Amino acid sequence: MTFKPILKKIIWGGNDICPFKELSPVQDGIGESWELSHVDGNYSVVAEGTFADCSIDELIKKAGPQLVGEKVMKQFGTRFPLLIKFIDARRDLSIQVHPNDELARQRHNSFGKTEMWYVIRASEGACLYSGFSKQIDGDEYVRRISEKSFMEVLKKYEVKAGDVFFLPAGRVHAIGAGCFITEIQQTSDITYRIYDYDRLGADGKPRELHTELAKDAIDYTLYSDYQTHYDSELNEAVNLAKCKYFTTNLLELTYPISRDFSSLDSFVVEICMEGKTILNDDKGHSLSIHQGQTVLIPADTKEITLVPDGTCKLLETYIA
Repeated sequence: MTFKPILKKIIWGGNDICPFKELSPVQDGIGESWELSHVDGNYSVVAEGTFADCSIDELIKKAGPQLVGEKVMKQFGTRFPLLIKFIDARRDLSIQVHPNDELARQRHNSFGKTEMWYVIRASEGACLYSGFSKQIDGDEYVRRISEKSFMEVLKKYEVKAGDVFFLPAGRVHAIGAGCFITEIQQTSDITYRIYDYDRLGADGKPRELHTELAKDAIDYTLYSDYQTHYDSELNEAVNLAKCKYFTTNLLELTYPISRDFSSLDSFVVEICMEGKTILNDDKGHSLSIHQGQTVLIPADTKEITLVPDGTCKLLETYIA
């Protein structure tokens, strides 16, 4: 199943999402396209086929284990566990952090947010922030926020297409201007804003910061490198991320391949990043997808075959 995109017009949004997804008319200022969402108030709706106009919520109520997998339902209940987005940043996004499951449950009765980024394209000099460049603790964090020097201790990466960052809950991060990315994350819309460059919101007032909430949510562990490094390999599944919330692979295809999901007991999401492909499953279904489309494959699907039209690039994600 493919879903109708939920387009978000945001003050920092660019104009790349509609052309990337082959949507017309092209809308300016679209910062995000929520491709697959079970966030309250933003339920994805099936675009076509037998279940056209059904929401993801209705689908899970009708066919929960067959759609998402029995194992997945035991772990996450009746909430679809992933939120898939495209993000186009024309301006720098705020420095932020997300709580883990325990803290999010205590404070918001919600899942936490672990996520990952895949850079689709980046303008020359475009940067992301992930983690720290030096060791600090909670007290220094609060002091630096008050002194407006917090940016000095963040790890900054100049990025290019294909770069990957895994962002466990608690990792301080931000998307910089000129970045166009795919984001795969837990189903949660909880964000603690740490710093926003002293900008004013649409109402002309400084945007709210969550300094104290973020203090307890931040993981202050210092790592030498926060970027995910991998070796590309044509026509093979290259793993980019693996955690209890999602496993994500990169598929760069030049000829047909089959994917065996018979032992997975999880839905699979295929996100077409480049080119076109025909997706055939073991039930006799066939679907042609192009760049910018996201496909949900039910958990009771045992095998699919991907037949690229020339070359094609996909991100594949599921719960292992």
